[in-house]
Amino acid sequence: MTARLILAGSVLVDMVLRVPHLPERGGDVLATHSVQTAGGGFNVLSAARRMGLPAVYGGGHGTGPLGDLVREALASEGVTALLPARTDRDTGFCVALVDSEGERTFVTSTGVEGELSEDQIRAVAEAPRPGDLVQLSGYGLVPAGAAERLAAFAAALPEGVTLCLDPGPLVADIDPARLARVLARVDWLSCNRREARLLTGLGDDAAAAEELAGRLRPGAGVLVRGDADGCRLVTGDGGAVHVPGRPVAAVDSNGAGDAHVGAFLALLGRGAGPLDAARGANVAASVAVTRRGPATGPTAAEVAALLDADDPLTAVLTDRS
Repeated sequence: MTARLILAGSVLVDMVLRVPHLPERGGDVLATHSVQTAGGGFNVLSAARRMGLPAVYGGGHGTGPLGDLVREALASEGVTALLPARTDRDTGFCVALVDSEGERTFVTSTGVEGELSEDQIRAVAEAPRPGDLVQLSGYGLVPAGAAERLAAFAAALPEGVTLCLDPGPLVADIDPARLARVLARVDWLSCNRREARLLTGLGDDAAAAEELAGRLRPGAGVLVRGDADGCRLVTGDGGAVHVPGRPVAAVDSNGAGDAHVGAFLALLGRGAGPLDAARGANVAASVAVTRRGPATGPTAAEVAALLDADDPLTAVLTDRS
């Protein structure tokens, strides 16, 4: 049976504004460009789909213009929505300010995607099959009610289902006991270096990755993403391995981490080993940052075109095993 990626998280609408710089407190600045697009967990789902893995959205979506936009975006990428639309409220949104250096700053207003009920969680919990991969974002572990239900869902996932957690920018706002419950079940923890530093207090990516791996159950792995520097990978009880990045001229880093996570999980689901999956995820993220917008992950063919023909990852990407 073909593996799938199931997002037990939130898809909302990104309102992206490109600005020359962030305004000072109480100030203002004119945006040079603006766009509304599906974001949040959509970036992970679309990245995985473009890398050839079936994907399912196991989160809330509302009734209104933002919910309509989300459903249209999911359908356009071939992502299945597991839950019916909520009729009481609309989907939420995130204002993303992207400055002239490609760095981004977020302000989020949650909607129904952040309010999973007991019945909705039960429906999501029944979806994973052996071999599936489940992605969980730290955003969903912050709001108390839904977060407790998501933590319980994660802890109860059966063996044979791979759980990945991306703690996200709000990692410091997650209740420590709740986070520990989820970490006790995860198979993969993927975070950027800022999040790794907040979790460990360590400024060295390799040391942070190894310290985080020590908090996980035996056999679980860690990725600490370092932007253009690539990532640090820890598998099992081994030390951190530097997986080099691919140098490019970045124009927009919004969604690059999601592209990395989605590509990594898609490659695992298609049979790649962790090191090859991390290499492919680095390539996918390097392509994503050369494009404007949050959901800019490349296709499997685009990644394969950047690899040597005899690279074992090329065989996975082109289904030549």
